[in-house]
Amino acid sequence: MQLLKEKVLNEGIVLSNQVLKVDSFLNHQMDPVLMKEVGKEFKRLFAGQKIDRVLTIESSGIAPGIMTALELEVPLIFARKQKSLTLREDIYVEKVFSFTKQETNEITVSRKFIQPGERVLIIDDFLANGEAAFGLARIVEQAGAEVAGIGIVIEKAFQPGGRLLKEAGYHVESLVRIAALDNGKVTFA
Repeated sequence: MQLLKEKVLNEGIVLSNQVLKVDSFLNHQMDPVLMKEVGKEFKRLFAGQKIDRVLTIESSGIAPGIMTALELEVPLIFARKQKSLTLREDIYVEKVFSFTKQETNEITVSRKFIQPGERVLIIDDFLANGEAAFGLARIVEQAGAEVAGIGIVIEKAFQPGGRLLKEAGYHVESLVRIAALDNGKVTFA
């Protein structure tokens, strides 16, 4: 996706050979025009798939998730990382490790929002080791639903997440794949 590649090159900041900061358009401040195009692209990539809802994790997955759900005309659910007084019972819970934050979070989704037999499209902002995507997939499967696919805005292809998800049998589509973050420079796969 050319628009996204340009944003990564022009506004992304390589913090190390493992970390790319994209807070000017994806993780903190969001570019709504870009997010609209992200939603359209995921709709195109998963065309022909029956999708009943989109699932993501708060907070950076919400913008690409909602725009994808809007394009598909289905609801968006986001897994919560923070405990909520209103979401304590009748929930699916999974532990996921965040590569960027170097911490484990328990993510939760209310059981009432994913029904057995539904097909769920998972959308996330980044893919490194696949922990978030696998955690979301486990929630979908606990619900008796099926993962229709996994859409990733930016994949760090030099880390194993994409390969591991594909080896597990998931249909994965990444809008941008990064081969390396060496010497302060982004190299696309």
